[in-house]
Amino acid sequence: MNRPEKAIPEGKNRLALETSPYLLKHADNPVDWYPWGKEAFAKAKSEDKPIFLSIGYSTCYWCSVMERESFADASVAELMNRYVVSIKVDREERPDLDGIYMNAIMLMTGQGGW
Repeated sequence: MNRPEKAIPEGKNRLALETSPYLLKHADNPVDWYPWGKEAFAKAKSEDKPIFLSIGYSTCYWCSVMERESFADASVAELMNRYVVSIKVDREERPDLDGIYMNAIMLMTGQGGW
């Protein structure tokens, strides 16, 4: 969600400024997460980087596994921060986006999941 300029607390990423419990869970990750919004897309365009989009929700088992095994890992975060603009979406806040991307993955692979 877009909000007025606020300072990001030290040792946190932009998700620390969000209200979603799911997004706040990722505020301590070393990944330079952005919430869905103009700032993330402007950065991707200005730096000519692809978007890494992660959609999840607070009680999702596999989302917790990804957070623990990948997004909390400093070496993974270093690669993500260097090569992509990472956007994290709470599907409970944005079911519209979840629907769009779930439909896309179903069309491309024949499967998706929660």
